[in-house]
Amino acid sequence: MSSEKDACDRSWWRRGPADFDEEIERLKGPDGGALIPWLLMAVGPASDIVQGEVAHPWPAAAGLALFCVLYVATVRAAFSKKRGAGALPFRLLCVLAVTTLALAVGYGGNFMLLFVLVSLCVGSVSRSRQHLGLMLTPLSAAAGTIASLHHEGFWATASLAYGTFLSGLVVSVIITLFHAVAQLKATRQELARSAVAQERMRFSRDLHDLLGHTMSVIVVKSEAARRLAPRDLDAALAQVADIESVGRQALTEIREAVTGYREGSLSTELDRARSALTASDIDVVVQESGPPLSPQAEALLGWVVREGVTNVVRHSGATRAVIELSTGGGRAHLAITDNGGGPAAVAAVEGRAGTGLRGLTERLAAAGGSLASGPAPAGGFHVTATLPFDEP
Repeated sequence: MSSEKDACDRSWWRRGPADFDEEIERLKGPDGGALIPWLLMAVGPASDIVQGEVAHPWPAAAGLALFCVLYVATVRAAFSKKRGAGALPFRLLCVLAVTTLALAVGYGGNFMLLFVLVSLCVGSVSRSRQHLGLMLTPLSAAAGTIASLHHEGFWATASLAYGTFLSGLVVSVIITLFHAVAQLKATRQELARSAVAQERMRFSRDLHDLLGHTMSVIVVKSEAARRLAPRDLDAALAQVADIESVGRQALTEIREAVTGYREGSLSTELDRARSALTASDIDVVVQESGPPLSPQAEALLGWVVREGVTNVVRHSGATRAVIELSTGGGRAHLAITDNGGGPAAVAAVEGRAGTGLRGLTERLAAAGGSLASGPAPAGGFHVTATLPFDEP
């Protein structure tokens, strides 16, 4: 079961922007096709014409045919992506309403049912509740008034007016709900897209910091083992053992980075810094003062120590490095300074190690901290991190 969940998580992580765009494209809006079958209500007026219950059947038939054409055109225009936001749907609706009024006043009977179809079009054309009320209220009043003129009876008149108003209201509510659901789905896709981007950024940043430091330590210790092997085999074997330990720890850290659960330890990173700098023949001084840090602050500053020491080992050409950590007043200050070889070494750090420093800047900024780097006043290079934290 867990393997199926992991596979699902990995497939989600691999999804790109095109996958989410494809899902959004599948959220097709209503096209008005569901309103076309309601034209079956025109069967009532048509039966009046066929059965000879109207005085002038041919004009009535022409008017009913015109009504059907206008109804379909209004519905299609209201749901059209190109014309739906323009004035065409409203103009067609006005012509449809006038045609309905003429047919209802002239013939009455089942022609009164056409008001319900006009109401459906009103619900499709209206773009706000205010406009909906302004159009449905007079339409329902007209339907009730004309029905009373034809002596349809109180209940028939009231039912027609109520049905006319309710039909347009229901259509408008359904369309509004659909657009709300579509917006929610689009928002969900955008949130998922953002989550994927953030996860990829986290993984690439962690991978850079982990591998950059680990490979540097392995290279330094390998060089030390090669130098020591001819004259001190035991010391060389100790370096090889350290390489094995660093490699195993790197595997563990990479697995934790992939799953997103890695939390670094500042004390562990300081110990590794001492080991890596010593193996590179760089004298190291570590100064710590102040109260202990919170686990979150330790993890962030551990990344700073890791990246800063990696830069010293790989690029500085220094013979001495100082790591200073001071905490107090809810803020931590970490500085890594070396006495490297001047402008060339500084350019190397700012160029080749720029990705790591940018990643650290992003990490600290997300936690309310800051990172500064550049030439040290007394020569060499320094990296300074400031981070607020909650004292345990």
